[in-house]
Amino acid sequence: MSKNDHTASFLLRFTQVMYEDQKGKADVQWRGKITHVQDNDQKNFSEMKDVIDFIQTKLSQLTLDSIEKDLSPKEKEGILIKSMDIWKKLAKSYPKMVVDAIKDPKAQVSQIQEQITSRAEDLSNRLQLESYKPTSKSDIKELSDQISQLTGLVGKLQKKVDKIDRKLAKS
Repeated sequence: MSKNDHTASFLLRFTQVMYEDQKGKADVQWRGKITHVQDNDQKNFSEMKDVIDFIQTKLSQLTLDSIEKDLSPKEKEGILIKSMDIWKKLAKSYPKMVVDAIKDPKAQVSQIQEQITSRAEDLSNRLQLESYKPTSKSDIKELSDQISQLTGLVGKLQKKVDKIDRKLAKS
């Protein structure tokens, strides 16, 4: 890896909290924790804005740390703005993508597969094939089984949410 190649990985963990509001009605809130894998910095959140701010701060700092010291402030600012362009696009679509994945995980997997297929040529040009190790059939089967289990759990969750919605609509 060259001195200008940097990686930022984030782990998101979501927890659903069911509770009664002040009026005694059932309510739900999603909370979570985001971890920056490289330095293990963590932040609890209940709003996606906090996740976006955390990631943007880490990515900005990564870019600033990699900028050559002898550049002018204006040049540094230009590099930082360019670095954040892709992040801005992701930040706009990510919250909707998460909600859509919870509502209909199969549709989201299908959409992701279509995006990968449409960009396969571009990706293959970027991959360094010498270091590529194909995924084993057993790994693919295990992943497929886990996705199926997750899909079933999300379906059950959706049924529970629908049941709560119906109860709230009646009251």
